[in-house]
Amino acid sequence: MKIYPAVDIKDGKCVRLRKGVADDSTVYFENPADAAKAFADAGSEVIHVVDLDGAFEGKMKNLEAIEKIASLGMFVELGGGMRDESAVKAAFGAGVSRAIIGTRACTEPEFAISLAEKFGEKIAVGIDAKGGRVAIKGWVEVADFTAYDLAARLASGGVKTFIYTDIDTDGMLAGPNIAAQKKMLRTLSPHGARLIASGGVSSSADVENLKKLEDSFDNLEGVIVGKAIYERRVDLREIMAIAEGR
Repeated sequence: MKIYPAVDIKDGKCVRLRKGVADDSTVYFENPADAAKAFADAGSEVIHVVDLDGAFEGKMKNLEAIEKIASLGMFVELGGGMRDESAVKAAFGAGVSRAIIGTRACTEPEFAISLAEKFGEKIAVGIDAKGGRVAIKGWVEVADFTAYDLAARLASGGVKTFIYTDIDTDGMLAGPNIAAQKKMLRTLSPHGARLIASGGVSSSADVENLKKLEDSFDNLEGVIVGKAIYERRVDLREIMAIAEGR
């Protein structure tokens, strides 16, 4: 299991939202690349980046900042605003290692499946849920189908990596929804698909609890940690060691 430290970019700055609400944000770094460099200096080789403006507006807005992060040499996975193939290619051109398809994968699963056929492991799908149901368009709309049904359909179509965010816990520092993540692991396992868990990590104990899922599942790739790092509730080096079993 890997720790994916998170950099969310809004108006060119590194921020964190509470429950995905656009106007409930805290700025942590004026320059998102400074946050990424701090993570790299702590030993992280991977990073989870979200273009929040892209997620809300449907078009990537912070490609220059993303390119600066990618220039640090980390494995960059990026989500937010990639709703057509040209946007995905632009992300790869900026140095992104893995593109996360969100809203359009939820509304048009065949789009994500076709990208997975074309780009293979460089494509992931981000599924965000409120109360188990899929949330789209920057979390402002909720669909009438469950995250697990959508994940099963996409995984059966060849998508190999999923990021599952429980919005009710995201940015709240109240602990992850272990039951929801366990259910998603169970959903993906028969298809050979991997999960990166997201939402709610607030302590090293939370990372330990997620790590225990590896006792039952072999498809937990990692966990995204954001606000807990910025608020100094966890030490990145320490939780990386926990995640990697060191």
